[in-house]
Amino acid sequence: MTAYWISTYDEVLDEAKVAAYAELAGPALRAAGGTFIARGLPQQVYEAGANTRTVLIEFDSVEAATAAHDSPAYQEALAALDGGAVRDLRIVPGVH
Repeated sequence: MTAYWISTYDEVLDEAKVAAYAELAGPALRAAGGTFIARGLPQQVYEAGANTRTVLIEFDSVEAATAAHDSPAYQEALAALDGGAVRDLRIVPGVH
């Protein structure tokens, strides 16, 4: 079943670290089978109105998304991020 990696950036503390992370994370996640569906700031917000950068990546399964997160290439990207942002990341199964 398809799964979605949803990451939100609640606060960016160091733009250079976020850029270093992005340079490594994109290729690592694509190599692990991820397809970037959306990324960036919202065009419209409702409810809590959080104007946070959001990234949505599609994977073939929860297992594939988890393996991508745990891969050495993505772990290298996380090391480059090194506290440069306060983020929330979740992997959610798709619906049939």
